[in-house]
Amino acid sequence: MRKILTKYLLVWLTLTCILSFFWPRIPGIDRFPDPFDLNGDEMKILISLAMLVIGSLLPLDEVKMVAKRWHLIIAGTAIQFTAMPLLAFAAARIFHIEDPYYTGLILAGAVPGAMASNLLTMLAGGNTSYSVGLTTSATLFSPFTIPLLLRLLLGADVAPEVAPMMLDLLLTVVMPVVVGFTLSRIFAFWNKCAQAIGEVVGNIVIIWIISAVVAVNRGGFGSNILFLIPPLVFLNLGGYSAGMLGGKAIGLDSRMCRALLLEIGMQNAGLGATIARNYFEDKPGAALCCALYTFGCMFTGILVAQSFRFTDYLKTKRTENAVSPSQENTESGDQPS
Repeated sequence: MRKILTKYLLVWLTLTCILSFFWPRIPGIDRFPDPFDLNGDEMKILISLAMLVIGSLLPLDEVKMVAKRWHLIIAGTAIQFTAMPLLAFAAARIFHIEDPYYTGLILAGAVPGAMASNLLTMLAGGNTSYSVGLTTSATLFSPFTIPLLLRLLLGADVAPEVAPMMLDLLLTVVMPVVVGFTLSRIFAFWNKCAQAIGEVVGNIVIIWIISAVVAVNRGGFGSNILFLIPPLVFLNLGGYSAGMLGGKAIGLDSRMCRALLLEIGMQNAGLGATIARNYFEDKPGAALCCALYTFGCMFTGILVAQSFRFTDYLKTKRTENAVSPSQENTESGDQPS
């Protein structure tokens, strides 16, 4: 099941989002509760569950790696929290995006990297340990950086209070990672279960969160929001570019660059949508903007990861084909005449 879910993650994501969007229109479906109709608290629970899974899957050696190479973790996190907000601001100016969508665009650029980036880094053949370190670092800094960035880019008159948001993010994002990691270290059974089903649970939760965000904005999707696609694509592709260029600038190898590329481009816009719903209820378009980015970055992230995987496959095949003739010549030369 894990291989099927991971290999066809893009298919499952697309089908689930389509199901979420059309759920109310399915004949006779009103007899069943809508599994995608989640309130803010339920969304927080799902995000916390995903972060609990990530924490439970963190091996001790990866945590030690983060401690030893902390400067590369901090550098990558600094690139993310610098590049993405600036790209979001630039996208808003270039494409003339105004509120409430401006708020959503800034939120998409201000949140930390998505937890899905760890799974996709593994799929892409990148350095998963570095990806986990980046996600952990960005998550730990997010209670401080998100309120600060919102105040700087949205203005003090619309930014939420710092203290409540910090507490909210600490309880929703940071604490589950710490709890999951601690439980895996203390209880062997918990660690065994996490290794067996953690990746499956994590992927399902991520798909569910994105589908729930689509459900919240069923009435908002339409041809009238096509103007949001160019700035969101600009932000997404700009994030991937910043990850690759920034990674080379700080001396990362190719596998670590892949991790940074996915971490920066795949912002946790699902968290941004939750923040929009909880703190900007008067601006429903903000959550819609985050919802579009959530689906879009997952879609492109899977394509990027599979592209890297396919590139590695081609390199391996070329290497095998280059070695095979020489081996055949050697074997034929060794044969007695």
